Amino acid sequence: MKKLFSILAASALVAGMATSCQAPNTLSASEEAEGWQLLFDGETLNGWRDFNGKELTNGWTVVDGCIQASGEGGDASGYIVTDKQYANFELMWDWKLTKGGNSGMLYHVLEGPRFKVPYVTGPEYQLIDVEGWEEINNAKLEEWQKIGVDYAMHLPDQSKMKVNPVGKWNTSKIVFDNGHVEHWLNGEKILEFEAWTEDWFAKKASGKWGDATEYGLAHEGLICLQDHGDPASFRNIKIKELPKKAGDKVSLFNGKDLTGWELFGSMRTSVDEEGNLVTQNGEDLQYGYLGTREYYKDFDLTVEFKQESNGNAGLFFHSFVHGGYKSNVVNGWQCEVAPKNCDTGGIYESYGRGWLIQIPDEKETILKEGEWNTLRLRVEGDKVETWLNGQEMIKIEDKLIGSKTGRIMLQIHDGNNIIVKWKNFNLTKL
Repeated sequence: MKKLFSILAASALVAGMATSCQAPNTLSASEEAEGWQLLFDGETLNGWRDFNGKELTNGWTVVDGCIQASGEGGDASGYIVTDKQYANFELMWDWKLTKGGNSGMLYHVLEGPRFKVPYVTGPEYQLIDVEGWEEINNAKLEEWQKIGVDYAMHLPDQSKMKVNPVGKWNTSKIVFDNGHVEHWLNGEKILEFEAWTEDWFAKKASGKWGDATEYGLAHEGLICLQDHGDPASFRNIKIKELPKKAGDKVSLFNGKDLTGWELFGSMRTSVDEEGNLVTQNGEDLQYGYLGTREYYKDFDLTVEFKQESNGNAGLFFHSFVHGGYKSNVVNGWQCEVAPKNCDTGGIYESYGRGWLIQIPDEKETILKEGEWNTLRLRVEGDKVETWLNGQEMIKIEDKLIGSKTGRIMLQIHDGNNIIVKWKNFNLTKL
């Protein structure tokens, strides 16, 4: 009788546990109170679309409360992204693969006609059946290609890896908190690192991403699921946004060398005896750019410049480069820095619309040619404002600007004998 009672009590306990388990693709009251949001409702793919597209057209479906990749994708296709961009967050999801399956979860993904695939911008939490993949392909994966890695960048602690068998559900989590990154797998923290440190940039430069100029630089972007040619299933995809740190002050130039900057295209740079940054034409007299290594989205920047010769230059923002470090193909927006009567302080777009706003003719006299000028550029959401020598030059609102992010870049125009000096870069993050 005692044994029977124990069995019944145990059965009742199991049943109670089963009924108390949270249903997939739902949030508990405590999760809702903490700010968690579902990225998948369990029934539709609302909120998701093709990468670089406006609709969902490829082989992703909802089957039995799961997002399912058909396995028809590959390296060049098969990606879906969220409609919304995210900056700082905790992202959790359940996943399972077929034998030899290969997939991934990416974040901070940027779109644009020149970004053909998401992984050239967005870091990836790798999902792969290592043993099955190696068996099917008769090849060995590199350590940086295996499950749980920050793909081609950081390796997990193998002693903490607990992976359920193929066909069983696993739970993963990514924490991105103002550059602090964690990877979790089945309740264990397997990886932790800091983005945008000297070590991070060294890893980027020395590995797979050495020529991927914009990889990992974005501070916000889209969440992305990958169909890499194998069926994969996802559920319980949820995110909790974390606050952005604002008010940090950044001095972009140290007055000694180009630490924190990267050179693109044709430009000669130097630091003179007074600690000024000197930019001028390269030997081929084509466009050249000096860009920050990091991205800045909302900011208030002041900088002083002096046009020593010609002065046809620019201060770019929300900008990025295509084609490697020798390229001078830049997309973004330019706060004009140019000779008198050429709209210094106006905003020009390199995406194709050209001039968004030029300065009034009566303000052309504010520029002091051959002398030091103070330029202020404030970008916050859709709003852009500029001042020259303390006087407002333009004010504009533009949704496309507000939707983008990117580098701050100094331009030297094509031509001959252009020399511009810069100093006192002071930026406040908004």
